[in-house]
Amino acid sequence: MPALLAWPGEDFACPDCAVAYPDLPVPDAVAMVAALPALTREAVAELPDAALRRRPSADRWSVAEYLCHLRDVHVAYTIRLHRARTEDRPVLEPMLNDLRARRFRYADCDVPAVLGELAAAAAGFADEVRRVPPDGWDRPVVRQPGEERTARWLVRQTAHEGRHHLADVRWVGAAVQE
Repeated sequence: MPALLAWPGEDFACPDCAVAYPDLPVPDAVAMVAALPALTREAVAELPDAALRRRPSADRWSVAEYLCHLRDVHVAYTIRLHRARTEDRPVLEPMLNDLRARRFRYADCDVPAVLGELAAAAAGFADEVRRVPPDGWDRPVVRQPGEERTARWLVRQTAHEGRHHLADVRWVGAAVQE
């Protein structure tokens, strides 16, 4: 299995989608998460089924695979945030994204169902954010040695994943129709 990619730092600024963690307050990140399901539904509304499942290249996911990944990110980060809030310095499991895509047959998913699941997962994430007390944002989590991040980072990372992969969904949707 390939090595895990390192998590971006607390001060990360994405050159592709312009999300800068130090400039992203938690309420703004939550608003981004709340807007994602409708934006995602809109992005895929006119795509035929074949386009939803076609990869533009061997190393890029299909739209359906990105949708499943977005759903899973929101589920996993809800659990991660809960653990940050309720445990002392929990060690988090990696998501193993490519393994999930293969084993759970993301390319064959029921896209309308996944869009509904993404909406539920985004709402559940927002519910968990509301449970973090004002003094809880610096609570640490760890995934790999040297990868300690805060509860605040988990929220920013979730918002970034949504924005970044929504751009991927739009790009792939356009690329496979050319």
